[in-house]
Amino acid sequence: VQGFGKMWQKTYKVGIDGVETTPQAVIAEWRDNFPSFWPKGNDFYPPLTGLEPGEVALIKAAGPGGMKFKTGVMVLYSDDESFTLMTPEGHMFAGWITFSSHEEDGRPVAQTQVLMRAQDPISEMGLTMGGHRMENRFWEQTLANLATHLGVDDPQVTTTVTCVDRKRQWSRAKNVKHSVAIRSTLHMLKPGKKTTG
Repeated sequence: VQGFGKMWQKTYKVGIDGVETTPQAVIAEWRDNFPSFWPKGNDFYPPLTGLEPGEVALIKAAGPGGMKFKTGVMVLYSDDESFTLMTPEGHMFAGWITFSSHEEDGRPVAQTQVLMRAQDPISEMGLTMGGHRMENRFWEQTLANLATHLGVDDPQVTTTVTCVDRKRQWSRAKNVKHSVAIRSTLHMLKPGKKTTG
């Protein structure tokens, strides 16, 4: 609702094949070790109290050209079979990400589902010029890492992407003033303070 760009729903799934486990056990393991499944070069700093509703976690994520973006997410919801993170103002996209597990074809499936709009025109351009591919690879790798950790020999991740709303919300173009991409770039370009001895 608060974002600028087209609205996308992205669903990433991996079957937990050949492993004796339950959806509840998958989610418990995922939530308790969430940062360890992220691709290398990306850091997730969970709150000390864990991923509980209302808590805020910090993120340092890899962007195009080796740039690092610093942002955060809020835990919107959490139960035995899912948890949801919501992005703050200034994040690359406005939306939420739900991590869940359920039974499908007689075995547990781990799923990440993203509902999102680019936060501002610059982020929309970045997503169009490769950002969507980077994000897809990120969650595909995360799910593969989770499945491998749980004991799956050769995890097969499926990705489904649907454009839910093709309209851009031009009234939200001013979101660019809160852009984490711009702020991170300016921070990196800021000259270091000189010290005297």
